[in-house]
Amino acid sequence: MAKRPQLTGRAAILAILVCAIAMSLAYPVREYIAQRRQISQLQQQQVKELEAIKALDDRHKQLQDPGYIKRQARERLFYCDPGHKCYVVMGRERSEGKGTTGEKKVVRPPWYQTLWESVEAADTGKGQKAAGGAG
Repeated sequence: MAKRPQLTGRAAILAILVCAIAMSLAYPVREYIAQRRQISQLQQQQVKELEAIKALDDRHKQLQDPGYIKRQARERLFYCDPGHKCYVVMGRERSEGKGTTGEKKVVRPPWYQTLWESVEAADTGKGQKAAGGAG
């Protein structure tokens, strides 16, 4: 009995055709997936932009309200209606939240001021060495 070859000519041509079809479909499928991803990102961006538009529209409506404008003028600009007596207490910070009345906030000088002071101290020799170091 004669052995049949494992790979016939027809099978080889069929394998080449299947590979060619797979390779010709690979690029369009990759582009399709990339476009779907881009569509999803654009939809998310659109939702964010619509929320921003709604917030700006709400702010616009708020600024059209005369009561809101008067309230802001009294709070920010210390506006006083004619015929009313208004007082402004000087030298006291307004507290924005609860629990901040007894606490003092530590005010640090700006970085450039600290840098200049360290340069001046180094120039005059009155500076202190930093604590800790390579022994």
